[in-house]
Amino acid sequence: MIVVHSPRKKGEKTPQQSPQKGDPPTRRTKPAAAPFFAPKNLAAQQLPDSSIPSSSPAFGTPAHPLRPFTATAPAKAAILPILLPPATLRPLAFRTFTKKHSLTLTSSALQELATFIGRHCGSGWREEGLAEKVLEEVAKSWKNRNGGVIVEGNSPELKDILKTLEGNMSGGKIIASGRGLARQNSLMLEPTQDSDYSKTRLGLRPSAALMRDDSQSSIGMSGLEVQDEPDDEELSDPRRWLKVIDAYSQPQFIYNTKTKHFEKEARKPSLLPPASHKTTLFRNRYNVIHQRLLRQDAFQTSAVHEARAASLSRSSSSVQQSHKITSIANLLGRHGSYRMLLGMLVILPEGTLAISDLTGTIALDLSQAVAIPEDSAWFCPGMIVLVDGVYEEEEETLGKGLSGSSGVGGTIGGRFQGFYIGQPPCETRHTTLGVGGAEQHTTGGGFGWIDFLGVGSERAVGSKMRKLEHRLVRQPHLASSTADDEPPTPGRARVVMVGELNLDNPRTLQVLRKILTLYAAEPEGSTPMCFVITGNFSSRAVMASRGSGNGSIEYKEYFDALASTLADFPALLTTATFVFVPGDNDGWVSAFAAGAAVPLPRKGVPELFTSRVRRVFAAANAEAGMASKEGEDKKGGEAIWTTNPSRLSLFGPAHEIVLFRDDMSGRLRRTAVRLKNPPKPTAEPQAEERSDTTMSGAVPADADDIMEVDPPAAPPPSSPPAPETRASEAPVPHDVLSARKLVKTVLDQGFLAPFRQAIRPVHWDLGSALHLYPLPTAMLLVDAEAPPFVVKYEGCLVMNPGAVLVPGRRGVGRWIDYEIGKGARVRECLV
Repeated sequence: MIVVHSPRKKGEKTPQQSPQKGDPPTRRTKPAAAPFFAPKNLAAQQLPDSSIPSSSPAFGTPAHPLRPFTATAPAKAAILPILLPPATLRPLAFRTFTKKHSLTLTSSALQELATFIGRHCGSGWREEGLAEKVLEEVAKSWKNRNGGVIVEGNSPELKDILKTLEGNMSGGKIIASGRGLARQNSLMLEPTQDSDYSKTRLGLRPSAALMRDDSQSSIGMSGLEVQDEPDDEELSDPRRWLKVIDAYSQPQFIYNTKTKHFEKEARKPSLLPPASHKTTLFRNRYNVIHQRLLRQDAFQTSAVHEARAASLSRSSSSVQQSHKITSIANLLGRHGSYRMLLGMLVILPEGTLAISDLTGTIALDLSQAVAIPEDSAWFCPGMIVLVDGVYEEEEETLGKGLSGSSGVGGTIGGRFQGFYIGQPPCETRHTTLGVGGAEQHTTGGGFGWIDFLGVGSERAVGSKMRKLEHRLVRQPHLASSTADDEPPTPGRARVVMVGELNLDNPRTLQVLRKILTLYAAEPEGSTPMCFVITGNFSSRAVMASRGSGNGSIEYKEYFDALASTLADFPALLTTATFVFVPGDNDGWVSAFAAGAAVPLPRKGVPELFTSRVRRVFAAANAEAGMASKEGEDKKGGEAIWTTNPSRLSLFGPAHEIVLFRDDMSGRLRRTAVRLKNPPKPTAEPQAEERSDTTMSGAVPADADDIMEVDPPAAPPPSSPPAPETRASEAPVPHDVLSARKLVKTVLDQGFLAPFRQAIRPVHWDLGSALHLYPLPTAMLLVDAEAPPFVVKYEGCLVMNPGAVLVPGRRGVGRWIDYEIGKGARVRECLV
């Protein structure tokens, strides 16, 4: 109990020492309480001694003459600090952080908050509701900085929040003008030694609101402010909310199996890391797929389900079986048992196929294995797959309890006879982020508070960004489509995706000129906001040639010719963003790779070769009066030479587009494992088995239609389709099947390079940039060896324009026109 002293009477002297005789003994016996009794706002104020002596008592002159009245600022209300036990604050902190904001407080964080509230709120922390306001502001500020679900006491973010909050408190209350501290303090932050964010005000402008450096400090729910109507007309352009994120600036995350959460990698990535980071790359890939797999309904078990299965053992076929994954180390001593393994396909030094997980490796026999579903995906060494089969021990070690000599952590003896093999099921973006959806059902909390791209998390700014998108993109399109007199004009929120552009072939520039001419003729204000042009910009690794050594000069001349072509379209150069994605034959890395597979991610084309292209954009912007000057914010067109892969973010986390250039289909065919062909049925056709990964969908009428491969609703088992109905269905073209097979393989793996390091090298410290988790909204997979396609799988739209020159058809160009959030179509033109 705290003794509060009554106000000092007139003539009384202020005590010199803060501890009083009537104070509780506990406050004097605990040494930890000493710092709390000397806060900055409790400095003792005492009147100075008067140098004027007192006059005769008969006149009644006071000892200290009265001071003249002066208008002084009121002093801050003094608060007597107390010792607040964390257990006393725990119920209130639980209601504020856990129940209201879905955050988890550690014991160290609770101790920090109890110390802060006891020091600055004093005895009125409960009666006056001071602690509740402090906890509310700390929780909002933590979300603003995307600190994660778990609040750590030793984190620099929490220390920064408490330090900022301390300067805005008086008398135990938070003082801030306007709409409160969350509006003033979260948007105007002073840099400190412990923080890596700069002073900025987040407003409507995306150049300040969606920068990566600011997103880690104040891109949260109350940080990003989206007004009902944009004040600036330029901000009504959707291109203002477009951001290109290269692989080297994308945040790197590691999945922590203990906290079941993603943690941001603190160390700076290196191109020459230690060998242990290679193991970290595999471990992170495995953990991400493993936790994603356990979120599936087929891998979730409960006591009720097991009891029901035991009671209905005679009719177990009607009960859905719950699968269980066994680690390879636990196979020891279980000869002849049926198990399901999750691991990576590897090649042993002897040349045999094996499967490996975090506990060990075992030889794998797939001579009798069948893919589930049939012929729906590729299976190559380097992929993480599910294998169902039987473990067989070696004959000489059978019955000894151990198999092999290496034990746990190495290659165990015996082999695993696989009967079924399949890809780990993919997970939709809504399920991963835990925000729900129209047709999706979330099975877990999700990772909605994780800012995977550095543009703000889904739960923090997703709803606000979608409202802004609806106002800037959807409503103008609906207004133009309802007009009866004129046809609807094309929307501004479009991305034109041009495939492989070999600049050493003169016909490619002719096709590019034709494509740009078509879009330059569109009405003003409705031209596409972005053009994506991918390499290889040279059909061969020109800088690796053994000729005269002028390969770099020849390579620069290719881009000079490209600059001359782009200069003829100033209307597009000033209103669009041109993104250039390199290929394996582009500089500098092709100088030593000679056209072979280079490590991913790879940097963009150096500025040495693209300087003239940049000057063309600068000249077009200057001529149109869009050159950036001091005090102005005029954004003209720009050319961005990004990495491979990279990502486009539109309206924050609302739309994520992955850009990747790789001839993946040919590499899959060369390295795939050959499986046993399933026997063809000779009797009458039965009902086709369907599952969550069935790739059956409607066949498009022409190549321009979107091939929906999301699985349709399965018919009831009691009503199989009639044989004559199935016989009348048209066969699916081979190009469509190959496109579906490629898309399913990549998205199920959730990784852009699911191969061995010898086949497709990956920088170990930058492997997080290759993850497709959560699933993007769209993906540009440029594969010159695969036919062009537009396939939608599990809500992700995958597009492949192929090469810009159609092989076998002279003078025909091909590209993809993608309208954000609506669909894409393959387009062709004649030169």
